[in-house]
Amino acid sequence: MSTSPVSVQLYTVRELLTEDTVGTLKRIADIGFTQVEPFAFLSFGDALRQGLTEAGLSAPTTHQSFLGGDLDEVFGAAKELGIQTVIDPFVAPEKWQSAEDVAQTADQLNAAAEAAARYGIRVGYHNHDHEISSTIEGVTALEFFAGRLAPEVVLEVDTYWVAVGGADPVAYLPKLGDRVVALHIKDGPGTHDNKDQVAVGQGSLPIEQIIAAAPNALRVIELDDSRGDRFQAVADSFAFLSSKGLA
Repeated sequence: MSTSPVSVQLYTVRELLTEDTVGTLKRIADIGFTQVEPFAFLSFGDALRQGLTEAGLSAPTTHQSFLGGDLDEVFGAAKELGIQTVIDPFVAPEKWQSAEDVAQTADQLNAAAEAAARYGIRVGYHNHDHEISSTIEGVTALEFFAGRLAPEVVLEVDTYWVAVGGADPVAYLPKLGDRVVALHIKDGPGTHDNKDQVAVGQGSLPIEQIIAAAPNALRVIELDDSRGDRFQAVADSFAFLSSKGLA
């Protein structure tokens, strides 16, 4: 099976996934996806495993909070599902306001990376806007954070939240370099209102240029929310990227 450089964050279709995990994953595969990014994957149990298998999908990345949690439980379960990268999706805004707090989070990620390596897994972090809007020692908190991570710790950059945080994603991505292994690709007007998000290609973000700024990164389609049907937006997003030769 050929592997596309495109995945989808399953949080986008969370209601459908909760109601019918297996059926929803099959619908996603029917769009053309070969990969998905589960969220809180421990909570889906065997249904996620069954759905991935029956739909012929792989999950190279996942969102799962693990900082301060049972690392062996998370990484052991990830290994069983064939997940290669476990990404912590959120550290609260108040933890990104001082050098000391950011360094402490980096230390936690570095320690988790050592635990994950025993399972053949790597760890990463996913940003929102607050890591961009906060400035520490002359750079964004996310850049300061990246400078304190062990080489094996990776980043999944949510390019929409970079824009909301006040930075240009096209210019920002090169600052983080090869540590960026995945991008959240979403579109809209770049506001804090999740309902404003739309299918990729239907908003105002320069999607093609963003992808060109990190061409080797996995492209993960996501909508946190929308005023329209989110499953249709996923299909439309895949079609747009395909039409541009990016899927």
